[in-house]
Amino acid sequence: MMMGQAVYQPRRWLVGITFLVLLMLPAITFAGTPIGTLVEAFALDEMITMDPGEAFELSAAEVNANVYDLLVRFDLTDTTKVKPDLAESWTVSANGLTYTFKLRSGLKFASGNPITAEDVAWSFERVVRLDKTPAFIIEQLGLTGDNVTERAKAMGPDVFALTVDEPYSPTFVLNCLASTVASVVDKKLVLDHLKAVAPNDDYRYDNDFGNDWLKTHTAGSGPFKLREWRANEALVLDRNDQFWGEKAKLSRVIYRHMKESSTQRLALEAGDIDVARNLDPNDLDAVAKNDEISLSSAPKGTIYYLSLNQRNEKLARPEVRQAFKYLVDYDAIGTTLIRGIGEIHQTFLPKGVLGELEENPFKLDVAKAKELLDRAGLKDGLSVTMDVRSGQPVTGIAESIQQTAGEAGVKIEIIPGDDKQTLTKYRARNHDIYIGQWGQDYFDPHSNAQTFASNTDNSDDSKNQTLAWRNAWNVPELSKQTEAALLEKDTGKRAEMYRHLQKEVLDTSPFVIIFQQIEVAAVRSNVKGFELGPSFDTNYLGNVAKE
Repeated sequence: MMMGQAVYQPRRWLVGITFLVLLMLPAITFAGTPIGTLVEAFALDEMITMDPGEAFELSAAEVNANVYDLLVRFDLTDTTKVKPDLAESWTVSANGLTYTFKLRSGLKFASGNPITAEDVAWSFERVVRLDKTPAFIIEQLGLTGDNVTERAKAMGPDVFALTVDEPYSPTFVLNCLASTVASVVDKKLVLDHLKAVAPNDDYRYDNDFGNDWLKTHTAGSGPFKLREWRANEALVLDRNDQFWGEKAKLSRVIYRHMKESSTQRLALEAGDIDVARNLDPNDLDAVAKNDEISLSSAPKGTIYYLSLNQRNEKLARPEVRQAFKYLVDYDAIGTTLIRGIGEIHQTFLPKGVLGELEENPFKLDVAKAKELLDRAGLKDGLSVTMDVRSGQPVTGIAESIQQTAGEAGVKIEIIPGDDKQTLTKYRARNHDIYIGQWGQDYFDPHSNAQTFASNTDNSDDSKNQTLAWRNAWNVPELSKQTEAALLEKDTGKRAEMYRHLQKEVLDTSPFVIIFQQIEVAAVRSNVKGFELGPSFDTNYLGNVAKE
């Protein structure tokens, strides 16, 4: 459906969603959404699983941030710091290897089960033993299946100790523990839903650690709990009255899957939703003129990029990698497709992160690209496919690149799909070109440096499947430099090391980084306290209320 051609039918969406009827939300009859319920329109097609040990998508990170607690959490007033969450305090040993956390007293999960240090230890164990994609965030601290029970263990009912393998900067370690994968899960509840995967049925080794059940359920202690999720339809959160902190003001939050910007806008104006999360620049301009709607925005540590799979022999040629950087009309994209929702940014560290590099050297230059292709032995061009998540602004950017690349003899076939489809193909390294987005896993430059500049094992069964790995970019020297920057204690030297890495990636990599996201939400005026954070896992709902 093209923007401007949508014909919106108010509240028709309720009729087909049977589980919302079970929640006793009257279909069609109410004017506006209920006072105690927040309804957000959001593109949920990337959501694959709710298990915090497996989920690695932005929408799931946002939901889990409101469902699960962590030992520590980012301080939104200063994201270079963390603040207590389940842990009320912590200490670091003199050798810099052992972190000891003292838990708050009287904590409970949404199930009513008490939260203990054993739950924390088991949460770390299950992440490492599951060994899903996000596990590397805590495995990089030296945790393995063989040592996790010794290095992440309860020292008493309310004391948890974590021993790392190197004397890293404490900021780096704590930042890792503030990421979604370190969410604390309800061990007793999850043990009731294990799926055996081996004959011995030993709960430590021969089961899925509740992964199958947690794909569609939650076992957290945050301000909300998952009521139900139906893929590509809706997701419903209910207030968790067992929450140890200030209780959420809303009794329910409903995320409606709605991809089209124009449909979101019309639903927002009709009062059928309270918040629209994926409006394009034109629809943002339109709702900004409505006195009943306000805009909330925040720069995100999320960057959009194009990547070239180095398994494709033609795309692996250095001149071809360079040519693609000159086949993007950055100026046109910046003034149209991402106006108000992003800014052109060509380096892998987003603004506001230690070591950021303010350099945007590439401009659209078809003649330069042709010259580079000629030098690569491709005077007549080449034909490739590009996997693209359906929806704006990505579709528009892909079409823009398809057009400008065509002027240089590069024929691009766009293959659209839901994000979970394109991501699955991308993660299997079966693409030619992929256009997507990458959000920081934690507020430390290593998060993006590792994924863009490090590939420690280029084999198909690598444990460290970074973006460099996904694109088969084998860079042993850059990988060493990335690890060296991680261990550098001098902040100034460390920042300079990251600036050097960015220049290398900018010049030689298969990544064409296009822009940094500014997230904008359109919010009805009766919604109070809705604020976007600097990342998707800091978009908190506990303080939101409706009048």
